Amino acid sequence: MTGRSARLPLAVVGTLLLTSAVSTTAPAQTGTWTSIGPEGGSIQALAIDPRSPSTVYAGTLLDGVFKSTDGGGSWSNIGLANALVAALAIDPTTPSIVYAATFGGVFKSTDGGGSWSASSTGLTIAVVRALVIDPLIPTILYAGTTDGVFKSIDAGASWTDIGLTGSEVRALVVDPRASATVYAGTDHGVCKSLAGVVTRWICINSGLTNSDVRALAIDPQISGTIYAGSGGGLSGTRPGGVFKSMDGGVSWSDTGASIPEVRALAIDPQTPTTLYVGTFRNTGTLRSGVFKSTDGGGSWSAADTGLTNSSVLALRIDPATPATLYAGTNGGVFRSGDGAGSWSVRNTGLANTSVFALAIDRVTPTTLYAGMSGEPGVFKTEDRGGGWGTRNLGLPPNSVLAVAIDPVTHTTLYSGTFGGGVFKSVDGGGTWSAVNAGLTNPSVQALAIDPVTPTTLYAGATGGVFKSVDGGGSWSADNTGLTGTDIQALVIDPATPTTLYAGTRFGGVFKSTDGGATWRGVGTGLPSTAVLALVVDPVTPATVYAGLSGGVFKSTDGGGGWSDVNTGLTSQWVQALAVDPVTPATVYAGTADGVFKSVDGGAAWSKVSAGLTSTLVRALAIDPVTPTTLYAGTFAGGVFVLQQSARAELREEGGSTGVESNFHSRAWRRPHGVGAVRRGSRDPREDPGGADDSTTGLERREAGRRVDRRERSRHATQPPR
Repeated sequence: MTGRSARLPLAVVGTLLLTSAVSTTAPAQTGTWTSIGPEGGSIQALAIDPRSPSTVYAGTLLDGVFKSTDGGGSWSNIGLANALVAALAIDPTTPSIVYAATFGGVFKSTDGGGSWSASSTGLTIAVVRALVIDPLIPTILYAGTTDGVFKSIDAGASWTDIGLTGSEVRALVVDPRASATVYAGTDHGVCKSLAGVVTRWICINSGLTNSDVRALAIDPQISGTIYAGSGGGLSGTRPGGVFKSMDGGVSWSDTGASIPEVRALAIDPQTPTTLYVGTFRNTGTLRSGVFKSTDGGGSWSAADTGLTNSSVLALRIDPATPATLYAGTNGGVFRSGDGAGSWSVRNTGLANTSVFALAIDRVTPTTLYAGMSGEPGVFKTEDRGGGWGTRNLGLPPNSVLAVAIDPVTHTTLYSGTFGGGVFKSVDGGGTWSAVNAGLTNPSVQALAIDPVTPTTLYAGATGGVFKSVDGGGSWSADNTGLTGTDIQALVIDPATPTTLYAGTRFGGVFKSTDGGATWRGVGTGLPSTAVLALVVDPVTPATVYAGLSGGVFKSTDGGGGWSDVNTGLTSQWVQALAVDPVTPATVYAGTADGVFKSVDGGAAWSKVSAGLTSTLVRALAIDPVTPTTLYAGTFAGGVFVLQQSARAELREEGGSTGVESNFHSRAWRRPHGVGAVRRGSRDPREDPGGADDSTTGLERREAGRRVDRRERSRHATQPPR
């Protein structure tokens, strides 16, 4: 029990073709933020009420649990809003009892999700990735963590470590005919418990050629028959696979499924030779989505018609009507009523998307683009959020961290992606093509277009600044004098487009006055923290604001010197800034504690977050025609709009909420009641169960440092920037 290392998680997550994601939100109220979609988001777990199968639960990435009572027709959030829910389990005899495994322990509800309480006493590893109930004795539960398996014999009231120390446990199944036998899918194969006074495990794995096991399923009629789904890695450097054992895990055979990383397995409870596998879309060439076998894994066929998001993280079968299935994806929930013959989206009310970038069409300001976490890529609305559609044809399954619109030809757009470089669309996002010639670093976190000569654009990447003078046709590195090469923010002086500012990770702010040919540091007065946002006053361009992981700073001499302007900010993790183009003394800051507004150039700030239910703000955009209308892109909450009265007096919403002043405060607060955290053998931030590769290096390292520092005293796990 000693010597394990605790590394607490960081997660950011990861649609393919053009689909609709219609928002059903009410009209925006003046002075209050209103959610406008897009609906969907990363669904990590699903569970179906065995007695009332039209009741379905969905566990999300950083927005807790949602519930549907009409077979996925509509959803409502039922709590745990600060949690990444990796697994759900329903008591088979008392379905009002629901358990949620999170990256902050186990939670229990006895009223169908109406209320939740921590249920983690003795659970000394906080990150729980798998959860299963003994079908014969439902007061017995097993929890798979990043460092072994724990068991409860009192319905979650207390837990005991039962072994597999050093193993990251991603999946658990209990033999329905001999429930003392448990199988665990781990990062080094499948292990089987041997019942006794002390639980022992055997891990034979003969024939299991891919031991990165992420999903398990057991035949409900023949208990020695088990299926294991293995991973292939996000890069797709090796295929995943489905393996079958007919002797209780002693030996395994590859079923021959040529598929990428497996994340989910489901077996028909009435016809166990029918099974389904859900796969995760990576950057390889293998097709992903749902695959089906009707001969016990002897052969497989794609079963994804209508499944417009091909990263499938969870699968559940209606126990009463096995032709009805639900798929949890990186684009929300899909439902099939014909044994996966066809799928339809079921996302109404499921607002769980993570928005990294916002861009407004200045020619048609009713049109907005949202850059998303993971496979959803880019969403577009042409009616201010009334309805959204994905615009991903040609985009890779990488997070879109930046979106820029050509100011002259507004149907020309650029997207900066994590690990995929820059993509260009000339038809308003209808189709995309890579424009990466000369772009030696593919992780692009910022884009800036010359407002006078829009074929000139700049990309801020983790390897520096790159410039194109032919609309992305070719790029060259422009880093002379730029000692900080991890570029987090990039902005052009609107009056003098040859003047640029670049914000770096811990390198401060740099300035170029010759179109990026040379740079010099202009960080006097800035702390040594990440510069996450930059904005130039459009009327007085010598005035520049910088959003840091240490607050807002202002320069009135073009970066010559900086001073902090943080009075009233309850969070100093600032990664979005916007200046009113008509009244530039009005400035907005997007923080880890919502949105703040200053009407005096940053001298004082007041919170303007009424109605903003997701407070980790990643992006801000002001309507260029009606600047009292403000949009906010949030993590795991989608896009919100604020319509302010032109004469509205700024109402301060009070002081600190007690939330820590950094980006982690939105969602990774470790819940009370969970035991002390031990150290785990692997860092779950590397793969937070369905999250994709969209987290930047800054997010991973910064989160790790902050979490590890506070871990013992606060027992807190928290999310990415």
